[in-house]
Parts: sequence; structure tokens; C-alpha cells
Amino acid sequence: MAFEHLRESLTRNNLWIYVLSTLESGPASPAEIRRKVLALYGFSPAAITFYTVLYKLRKEGIVQRKSEEFRSAYDVTAAGRAELAKARSLLESVRKSVT
Repeated sequence: MAFEHLRESLTRNNLWIYVLSTLESGPASPAEIRRKVLALYGFSPAAITFYTVLYKLRKEGIVQRKSEEFRSAYDVTAAGRAELAKARSLLESVRKSVT
């Protein structure tokens, strides 16, 4: 049970990290981002959760839409890259402290 809680906390509860990581390789549509998260990280975010996270990232200026078309691709911004770097640094610090 403890391990599953940790897994949930590090994946679905922090989906934004995985979204930004997939966008590092270039712009992608929401459907492509979800597929990449599954392929690269082994979990499939629920659609409502995924779109809520994407909306919040856009609102915060962490991702941007490439156009206003319905199926527009998203890209990570400079602010998003900075947030991802901070997240990676924190995760690395946690990893080192528990080993």
C-alpha cells in the first residue's frame, strides 16, 4: 500500500512533470502527449485530469498553444523549462537523500 501511494504521488499527482518532459522533444497535440506519457512512463492519465493539468499549465504560462485551432499542438515555454529543471533538481535531491 505504501509503495502504491508513492507511485501515485510521483505519477498521476504530478502529471505536469511528465507533460513538460514529453514536450521537450518538440510540440505535440494533447492526444500525442497522452500517448507519449503512456509509452515513456508507463501510465495513462485520465482524460479529465490530463486536460485540467494542460489548462493550468497554459494559464500559468508554462506551456503555450501553437495556434488557436481545436487540435493545436502545445509547446513548453522558457518558464516551463525552468520549472521542469527545478522539479528534476528536487527529485534528484530526494533520491540522494533516501539512498
